Amino acid sequence: MIQNVFSCYNNKIQKFRIIINLLFVILSIWAGIEFYYFLKTLYLKNPYPRPAGVEAYLPISSLMNLRYFINTGEIHMAHPAGLLFLIGVFTISFIFPKSFCGWVCPFGFLSEVLVILRRFIFKKDFKILKILDYIMRSFKYLILVFFVYIIFFAMDILSLKEFLDSDYNKIADIKMFYFFADISKTALFIIIILFILSFIFNFFWCRYLCPYGAMLFIISLISPFRIKRNKKTCINCSKCSLNCPHKIEVDNKNQVFSDDCSFCILCVSLCPINNTLDIRSIYGKKKINPFYVGVFIILVFSFIKFFGLRKNLWNNNISIDEYRILYQNKEKLRHPGSY
Repeated sequence: MIQNVFSCYNNKIQKFRIIINLLFVILSIWAGIEFYYFLKTLYLKNPYPRPAGVEAYLPISSLMNLRYFINTGEIHMAHPAGLLFLIGVFTISFIFPKSFCGWVCPFGFLSEVLVILRRFIFKKDFKILKILDYIMRSFKYLILVFFVYIIFFAMDILSLKEFLDSDYNKIADIKMFYFFADISKTALFIIIILFILSFIFNFFWCRYLCPYGAMLFIISLISPFRIKRNKKTCINCSKCSLNCPHKIEVDNKNQVFSDDCSFCILCVSLCPINNTLDIRSIYGKKKINPFYVGVFIILVFSFIKFFGLRKNLWNNNISIDEYRILYQNKEKLRHPGSY
């Protein structure tokens, strides 16, 4: 039986994680509000400054920019902050496996809130048939393979630059904004279905469909840290497994490493025996204070913004006059082509 879901989070570590999660949610909402005012005042003499933070929601363009940087040594300036954010996501997920999913991602946070609400109402988890679960797990990796193939193999560097230089890519942030602000009935229906499925089944979107999470798990394969379990001191109370939002059988593992795990470290914070569930280096017995995960995440993203501003790599090079022209023609702009 799942214990009181709210009491699971009534400890310093989880409160700290939730605060960080909420901080990034608030920053995301604030960036959206600022972007709205930027578009609303675009034709005024002094429009509201465009927030570069919206580029965090352009992962495909950022991944293209990463490939462009690898090949040329230059950062394309259409959406430079998006690339820096992507590097930050890769960094924290390399050091602490998929920690972006459990500490930063607003969609991961929303999914966890839905799990808490469902457990509070029904006091249980619902399961998908095991064979169906295995099949559906491949979907997010197939989506990832598709994008990686297109960006890193199908497109040559000239085609890549042509896309990054295109008017379509320049206003990818505007396109993304209006996808939600003027959402179609079909898109809204799909989002509602995903919302319902994520309420019924733990982390449905993250578990089966998120290519971002799939990519971060692959990066996490070489992470220097893991959540490890000491079999000698474990009293088999099963608090870790029963309350894990991802339903990972922590009490049957020597180390917690799964493509489901979001490194929320709920298992660590719930363990009643000291030195039984801890974050440790794979190269030795060095123990890491769980609070360091949150501190590291804040430092990485703070440094990235400082570095971007210092090196003039945070704000893009699209002028207000060009934005006005592109915005006026946004409905006419189409994807520049297939590669």
